[in-house]
Amino acid sequence: MPEFNFLLLHVRDHAVSAVLYQELLGIPIVDQKADIAILPLRDGIMLGLWSRDTVEPKSSGHTGASEIAFAVADISTLAATHDDWSRRGLTIIQAPTLMSFGTTFVALDPDGHRLRVFAPPMA
Repeated sequence: MPEFNFLLLHVRDHAVSAVLYQELLGIPIVDQKADIAILPLRDGIMLGLWSRDTVEPKSSGHTGASEIAFAVADISTLAATHDDWSRRGLTIIQAPTLMSFGTTFVALDPDGHRLRVFAPPMA
């Protein structure tokens, strides 16, 4: 069975996106080429930021129909992350909201990829 080890996002400017994700997630850029940047997420999963102009076959360029989700420990960490990402200029499309799976907010990266942060409900 194939092993899941990469998440690829098609982006306008891979270098700019790489710096953004490096700063948001506190992870290093481990490889950068003329059209792609790679950052380690965890457990062997890598984030690839690929220039959508060089993706083959061609990318549709449509974003927003899926999400990347990040869990945080608690609501205070969620609030601090929300404040930080707002200060960085990310568009917040959902303010912190209580939902069935915990408290959450959603931001957009510069390419319109949805980034959901959530704090699971306390037991």
